[in-house]
Amino acid sequence: MNIERGNTVGIKQAFNDMLDDYKIDSKYKATIIKKLWLSIMGKTIASRTGKITLHNKKLKVKIESAPLKNELNLSKSKVLEILEKELGKGVIEDIVFT
Repeated sequence: MNIERGNTVGIKQAFNDMLDDYKIDSKYKATIIKKLWLSIMGKTIASRTGKITLHNKKLKVKIESAPLKNELNLSKSKVLEILEKELGKGVIEDIVFT
């Protein structure tokens, strides 16, 4: 993070710079996704969801029900669309249900 005397940046920019400098941007975004998962996907899917990780714009979601995993794989593009709407474009490029 480049901070110089007399050079002001907004809080949002300073926060994003800090996330980049400490290389914790993807962990931060994964935490946001975990917090939103229940409201985005609903109680039924959220209750059968395990670990959620984000690495190189690829979201990995552990689903504990094989039929549900199959159903989510079939509607992957819709799930990506919903997540993009909530998080913004470019945060997630692919989603893998394991």
